Amino acid sequence: MNQPTPSIVAQSAVRRLPRLALILLCAAYVLPGFWGRAPWKSKDIESFGYMLQLARPSGGESVSWLKPTLLGQMDDNLTLLPYWLGALAIRLAPAGWEDVWARAPFVAMLVMTLACTWYAVYALAHHPAAQPVAFAFGGEAKPKDYACALADGGLLALLACLGLARLSHETTPALSQLSLACLLFLGLSTLPRHRLPSGLAIATGMLGLTLSGAPSLALALGIGGSWLIAVARPDPSQRRLSMLDLGLLALICLLCITTAGALDLWRWRWVPHQMFDLHILAKLIMWFTWPAWPLALWSLWRWRGQLAQGWRYPHLSLPLWFAVVTIGTTWLTGLSDRALLVSLPAIATLAAFALPTLRRSLSAWIDWFALVFFSVCALVVWVVWIAMQTGIPAQPAINVARLVPGFKSEFSAPTLVLALSATLAWFSLVKWRIGHHRTVIWKSMVLSASGAVLCWLLVMSLWLPLLDFSRSYVTMVKKVLGVTGPVTCLQYAGISRAQGTAFQFHGQVQLLSLQVPQEHCRWLIVDRANLSLLSAKLHALGWIEAAKAPRVENRDESIVIFKSRATGL
Repeated sequence: MNQPTPSIVAQSAVRRLPRLALILLCAAYVLPGFWGRAPWKSKDIESFGYMLQLARPSGGESVSWLKPTLLGQMDDNLTLLPYWLGALAIRLAPAGWEDVWARAPFVAMLVMTLACTWYAVYALAHHPAAQPVAFAFGGEAKPKDYACALADGGLLALLACLGLARLSHETTPALSQLSLACLLFLGLSTLPRHRLPSGLAIATGMLGLTLSGAPSLALALGIGGSWLIAVARPDPSQRRLSMLDLGLLALICLLCITTAGALDLWRWRWVPHQMFDLHILAKLIMWFTWPAWPLALWSLWRWRGQLAQGWRYPHLSLPLWFAVVTIGTTWLTGLSDRALLVSLPAIATLAAFALPTLRRSLSAWIDWFALVFFSVCALVVWVVWIAMQTGIPAQPAINVARLVPGFKSEFSAPTLVLALSATLAWFSLVKWRIGHHRTVIWKSMVLSASGAVLCWLLVMSLWLPLLDFSRSYVTMVKKVLGVTGPVTCLQYAGISRAQGTAFQFHGQVQLLSLQVPQEHCRWLIVDRANLSLLSAKLHALGWIEAAKAPRVENRDESIVIFKSRATGL
């Protein structure tokens, strides 16, 4: 390795982040958002609907585990694996706990994402070219301690990314793709050292991505990443072994292609008209991957001596390949933040290799920005919560009443204790950080990661009733059933799959497609957005409009309730 390393790190700078503190930080990030809420928005509850239909069919629909349907419609992307896992969890769930149990596999996926990121950075940091400069009289960081410290920094960088919080706590295929891509990243990172476990991780990651609706992404990441790992081996004997690895990779790729073809999983989502909106892509990347992306760019600049021949240095080439492919996928498929989610572990890995090269002034700027930004965000959460409870200050209370009409806040002592504990822990961490301590390379990411975790925990505790009221379909379903009264079935026309799931789960009613009014099912629900297309047909079939039930979060999304003229009003 002829290119010099910019990493100059002493042994005193690679102390481990205390394991208990790291585990508690991850737990405080993972658990809030999965517990105590109803399914949210369209994607979250729609995915839950597919799982629920597979586990407990209703409405007389036929169930196919290879082609899941909801309201008679197949999933646009045909993502099978997350639906299978959620459906199996629902089958084990007690009555009324289906949504909670359906999230259990996704909790495991998020935990796997965090663990795989840590071990991937740990493995890449062991590469000889990634090691720090050897001192003339000794005292440089030991390889194992250096790798552990960088892995801690990479995990903190991932936790700090603003775009990870919401999407990683939904029961959608996006989290499945993130966790399996991260598993593939780990398998490729450890391939030179642990062939069998790494091969299993690569096979599982690629096949899982294929079954999660991303076969093209699986092939691009797997083939490109394996080639980079193979050409990085300088020893000819190791290259002969790499040919065997590549042969196994070919079998894995063939299995993915065959599986995708047999199950009709190829879904091209190319959106050419948005490819020229580079400014939108840039804005999305800037906020979604903050604060990891500035550190990733700094890392590429400081390691530019090796980057000129990056294929020889997997600690740079592998995460860069994953980042380029996933960002390119985002660009080609409609600038979706769900596609960009898969890039976060790779960008966090690049950010980790910037930490041993940071200047003291830059590290201090990162700390002060994180301190101010997340303290202000936490203060806003507290002020709004106090206003909801007491009406003081008045303006936040007025804003909440205007934006979420009908919401009534209730006091919860356990929630207050949890939020206060998290806030006090933040104050303690800030006091520790501004104190005089020996420099550790992960130190500059502690406030960013902890601040992101604090704000997420506060929002998902103090604001959870407000968010649940505004972002779920519970209120709308109650309004509809308040008009219809207790019913066992509803006919429907022109409603979305998310809305249909809400009535089946929250309302416990059977949904029947629009037909001639029947005596046992006298009520009809229609999405107002499709009402103009159906009004003539509804009038001809004898349906009369009875009421409207708007959803709180989006007033334009309303359910129009009809009653059969034959039964009277």
